[in-house]
Amino acid sequence: MRYLIRRLEFFVVTLWAAVTLNFILPRLLPGGPEVALRTRFHGRINPATVKSLEVALGIHSDQNLLQQYVSYLGNMLRGDFGVSLGFYPQRVSYVIMLALPWTLGLVGTATVIAFVLGTLIGIFGAWRRGGVLDSLLPPVFVVISAFPYFWVGLLTILIFAVTLGWFPQAFGSSSEVTSEFSWPYISDVVYHSILPAFTIVLTSIGGWILTMRNNMITTLAEDYIKMARAKGLSTSRIMFQYAARNAILPNLVGFAMSLGFVISGALLVEIVFNYPGLGTFLLQAVNNEDFSLMQALFFLITFAVLLAVLAADVLTAWLDPRTRERA
Repeated sequence: MRYLIRRLEFFVVTLWAAVTLNFILPRLLPGGPEVALRTRFHGRINPATVKSLEVALGIHSDQNLLQQYVSYLGNMLRGDFGVSLGFYPQRVSYVIMLALPWTLGLVGTATVIAFVLGTLIGIFGAWRRGGVLDSLLPPVFVVISAFPYFWVGLLTILIFAVTLGWFPQAFGSSSEVTSEFSWPYISDVVYHSILPAFTIVLTSIGGWILTMRNNMITTLAEDYIKMARAKGLSTSRIMFQYAARNAILPNLVGFAMSLGFVISGALLVEIVFNYPGLGTFLLQAVNNEDFSLMQALFFLITFAVLLAVLAADVLTAWLDPRTRERA
């Protein structure tokens, strides 16, 4: 319990610091949301209308910095992120909910697949070190992981979409299929997500393979593994319950961080495939100087990463009692 309380304290303090930085950093940039708004509509609407738009967007240029900060914290606690300048008059929460399912479905699923496959390949590769699996797959995937996302994405489009014509080149779904919850629409979305998901898995699986393999090799040299073998325990039990369970612990935090950053989307992949995810919306928010949408997305990313790390700490403490004893 004491360990959990300490982790929760760290979570709250870090979240407050991140929220405060999220408030300060946009205001250190040249201009600001009110400047962007006046620049966009300069000479086309009168000052009274501009002032009304500032109020609608939650821009309080007449307040001092402390008043704006208190108002900002209150809105954050209520989940009110204001109105999006780039998608006016839609509220930021509505804009985020448009893109969030696409990002979670694509990047989240691809990240989990890459972690599971990379972990399994690392386990079997370390168990039979020097074999065909260990000699072939880790080096190949580690080299591929060094390539940029966008380059691999463009290459997959050239091979599988343009040359072979097996998959669509871009977008999240076909314009001919209505966006209703039905099997034709779901199958069309999955069909469009295969190439971007394959790109993410291909470029991220190498790191999981390498780290898991190295952890397994170190764990297999421990005395309790030798004792388990001397007792005549089955190979699968030694490999998974004794070796893999302990070797995977350092990877959990990295996997949690990856899950947290799923919210940010695979920006380059989404741009290459013109995928309607949060990464694309974040780029649009920066280009449009949409401060409300930027702050909401940064807050969402920070909260997701901290929550994922907290979950990983709790899981690590459950799997390894020594963690609780050291806390």
